[in-house]
Amino acid sequence: MAKSKARKKTVPAHGPAEALRSAWSQAQQALARAQAAAERQVRSALKRNKIGGREAAEVLQDLGERFEKERRKAQKRVEAQLATLRTRVRREGRAAGKRVGEAVEQALAALNIPSRREVTDLTSKVGELSKKIDALKRRR
Repeated sequence: MAKSKARKKTVPAHGPAEALRSAWSQAQQALARAQAAAERQVRSALKRNKIGGREAAEVLQDLGERFEKERRKAQKRVEAQLATLRTRVRREGRAAGKRVGEAVEQALAALNIPSRREVTDLTSKVGELSKKIDALKRRR
């Protein structure tokens, strides 16, 4: 009886935020691999053209600075998009909550059950009437 070893799919465990973090991490890894490949190509080209160590170091440093600059720009763009997404999620959450509240109120009204607001209003009216009755009793 041979047991099959099924590979587990990497599914984000915590929803969209975790999926975004995973995607960002994968993008950073891909960028690091691209940077390493570019550096290897530059080293190879420098070696073929017999460029000295100091000049090669300057070229590689310049290349590294360019990659870092692009990495920072990409990170800023992703952070801005995440901020926009968070704002939208909050706004949609509030709207969904409002719609749910309205649906509950409609269901209570259909069943002829008073809502919390109606009970609060009635309680305050009973309190006002009790004060008026007490005032009338004192006058007599």
